[in-house]
Amino acid sequence: MKYYDVIVVGAGHAGVEAALANARMGNKTLCLSLNLDAVALCACNPAIGGTSKGHLVREIDALGGEMGIATDETMLQMRMLNLGKGPAVHSPRAQIDKARYHERMKAVLESTENLDLLQDECVKIVTENAKVTGIICAGGMEYSCRAAVLCSGVYLDSRVHVGSLTREQGPSGLTNARGLSDSLRELGFELRRFKTGTPPRISGRSIDYSKLEIQRGDEPIQPFSFLTDEVANEQLPCYLLYTNEKTHGIILDNLSRSPMYSGKIHASPTRYCPSIEDKLVRFSDKPRHQLFIEPEGNSTDEMYVQGFSTSLPKDVQRDALRSIEGLENCEITRYGYAIEYDCIDPTELDLSLGSKRIKGLYFAGQLNGSSGYEEAAAQGLIAGINAGLYVKGEPPFTLKRSDAYIGVLIDDLVIKGTNEPYRMMTSRAEYRLMLRHDNADLRLTELGIRTGLISEERLKRLEEKKKNISLIRSLLEKRVQPGEEINQVLEEHGETPIKVPTKLSELIKRSNIGYRELFSLYSAELEGIAPCPASWEAEVGIKYAGYIEKQEEQIRRFKEQEEILLPADMDYNIDGLRLEARQKLAALRPQNIGQASRISGVSPADISVLLIVLKAKYSKQ
Repeated sequence: MKYYDVIVVGAGHAGVEAALANARMGNKTLCLSLNLDAVALCACNPAIGGTSKGHLVREIDALGGEMGIATDETMLQMRMLNLGKGPAVHSPRAQIDKARYHERMKAVLESTENLDLLQDECVKIVTENAKVTGIICAGGMEYSCRAAVLCSGVYLDSRVHVGSLTREQGPSGLTNARGLSDSLRELGFELRRFKTGTPPRISGRSIDYSKLEIQRGDEPIQPFSFLTDEVANEQLPCYLLYTNEKTHGIILDNLSRSPMYSGKIHASPTRYCPSIEDKLVRFSDKPRHQLFIEPEGNSTDEMYVQGFSTSLPKDVQRDALRSIEGLENCEITRYGYAIEYDCIDPTELDLSLGSKRIKGLYFAGQLNGSSGYEEAAAQGLIAGINAGLYVKGEPPFTLKRSDAYIGVLIDDLVIKGTNEPYRMMTSRAEYRLMLRHDNADLRLTELGIRTGLISEERLKRLEEKKKNISLIRSLLEKRVQPGEEINQVLEEHGETPIKVPTKLSELIKRSNIGYRELFSLYSAELEGIAPCPASWEAEVGIKYAGYIEKQEEQIRRFKEQEEILLPADMDYNIDGLRLEARQKLAALRPQNIGQASRISGVSPADISVLLIVLKAKYSKQ
């Protein structure tokens, strides 16, 4: 029997980050995949990032993960979303070359010390005295370990549906996994069924691009990784198009043939990424729906129809797409499908993403009820880190809601749970002005030092950035004289001219004036420091100082609640607690008052009762 410190089951976006984290921490690691040709497979959209998801990618990078670097190297197009709104919701999104992304991630795994790759299926988790001791693969091969990270994605007992056609398989025609579901049930885990889907792919040669609205990327490209200085990739365009009344008629007339509406699928769907069928039913008042044509890669003619996720029969998919202007003669290369699969109840886990019932067993990704590559990678990194720390006998590494979007994601899953595939959104983050994508390194890199994943180069860049922020802030305290040039710029941007000497920092507080505008006039005063990430941090800190101060106070109060610990053996049969609160608290065993307050069914009155009991009973011990 071969021994490993940590075994990672799955090599999707979660599994890759978990395996790399452990190997880089010095743990002897095995990464198991059903198919090594599907490492880091982007089975759905050929894109990384997006609203709130871009935040996750930059946080993964700040903690020493791989997703951001791989995205920069395989990028086809980059756009910064929500620039018309405040900096809290700015989010980077990139189209990627799917094949190159897979190849690049597989190459990194293959070249990493302490890491073995193996194509096989895990069918059983072996435990002893409620601790992980190994795994058994199909055919009987057994591997010993001290910790295991399960990152099985959407492969567990998965079924693919296209109209009336159902296949026992995973995404993209790949093999599914059967035995692991039974093993988890034997260990006491209650599994549920979730559903997601993907749009059809069409041949680029069959599209009439002259009828579509072109969508180009940003120039210059803003990298995802804090280690990337420049992305020089040639950008490919995307295209905007719309459904119409004819499209809607074709789909609605065939709604009974959709497995979601025929009753064939009973799994919970992704509410925040609905199928085209769901869109037409839920938003019946809309005369059209926005779609995008996105490239799948430089080496393929296939194009992805973003926004047209479906499980309708093949003939309906074809007819509906051909009813859209520009797609009249389109040829489908891969039909859309729905996939249903097993996942666990994430409230079975603690904030380390470790099982509450079995030591050394960690879970990450869609197996935890989440959706999305970025959500999976973030969980994989944290679960992988904590499996590695567990092996070393060190305390877990966890993030609070006030630390990171990753903290919000994990806290939501393990404290609140989910009854549908969970998707990260900016609205879920209470402190989003403080948790911007651009300051992920400032927030997290130093926190991650103890994991061993933070390189000297990354620390050097962080220190340089902090130094430049301080310098720029001091330079912005210089006063400038009123004059024709500055007043003309102010008036052009809808701002009142100045009449007396004014600090640059006062000018930057104005809504329509930023560092870039000031640098064009006062480069000498700003010592030639051109607009850069450090200048942006300085600008945001000045422009939003009042809001930041309020959020810092909110975070302080939040942390106070997080520091009031609840005993692990606390008896919740307390007079004054409502029955629902007793049941929920006893089942979920929150670690502190803050977590308890976020449990559905626990009211502020219940929290007051808990605080009284803690003060009366436990303060004396």
